[in-house]
Amino acid sequence: MKLKEAYIEVEPGIELFVQEAGSGEPLVFIPGFTFTTEVFSEQIRYFSKTHRTIVIDPRSHGRSTLTVHGNDYVTHGGDLQKVLHALKVKNATLVGWSFGCLTAWEYIRQFGTEGIKSLVFIDMPPKSLSLKQDTDWVEGPLDDLAAAYTNYLRHPKGQREFITAYASGVMVQRKLTEKELSWVVEQSLRTPYYIAANLFSSGLFADYREEASKSSETTPTLYVVAEHWAHTAIPYLEKLAPKASVKALGGHLMFWEHGEKFNKIVEGFLKGSLD
Repeated sequence: MKLKEAYIEVEPGIELFVQEAGSGEPLVFIPGFTFTTEVFSEQIRYFSKTHRTIVIDPRSHGRSTLTVHGNDYVTHGGDLQKVLHALKVKNATLVGWSFGCLTAWEYIRQFGTEGIKSLVFIDMPPKSLSLKQDTDWVEGPLDDLAAAYTNYLRHPKGQREFITAYASGVMVQRKLTEKELSWVVEQSLRTPYYIAANLFSSGLFADYREEASKSSETTPTLYVVAEHWAHTAIPYLEKLAPKASVKALGGHLMFWEHGEKFNKIVEGFLKGSLD
């Protein structure tokens, strides 16, 4: 696999790091909150055999420019458009994971779905908070999310503790080795805590239900949700986006822990033969 790397300027002084491999119809992967291109290494390896596979470090993530402004999903949606334009990407499938889904929905809000072939959303509700927590698919209890922002994302130690607990308790279904856990935490710490806090609050207060509903009416859409909240997520999506396909697999990082199963699900969706 020949991996090409580039830096694309999205505004003066701010560059986004991009990796790509393969040729054919483009697949564009967008990592979630504070994560990087590295998290999709198995997907690059697999899908680059049949597709032009592109992975982006959003601003202030990974090897992209760290900046104190634009750390919100309105800006990230605009950044994505500039990257796609610079790379001359057409007829793409956007694959967002976690808060990376917000980037894809924001892109749709600003630019529509023209030029987008299909959409894959990995384990992210289109609205993070709701007063109807018993029936709506949300990120979690309001008090827990408030504590993450007010208590943990205030200093490096708190960020480490937050990501460590989330990785161990939500991201995977097995016990991570010390090496694996260190890798997950180090991914996150490339984004400083004060930027992570901005991204976290921007994500929590986002509402993309309209984009999620309307885009699924016109564009083939797949949701892959974690098994631990599938009992809520699946009926919620069946009501909000009834034409979308929905699959449950693993934990929040299922495409890493269960890479082969995940890749087969996405491959079936792309071929129009999803079981």
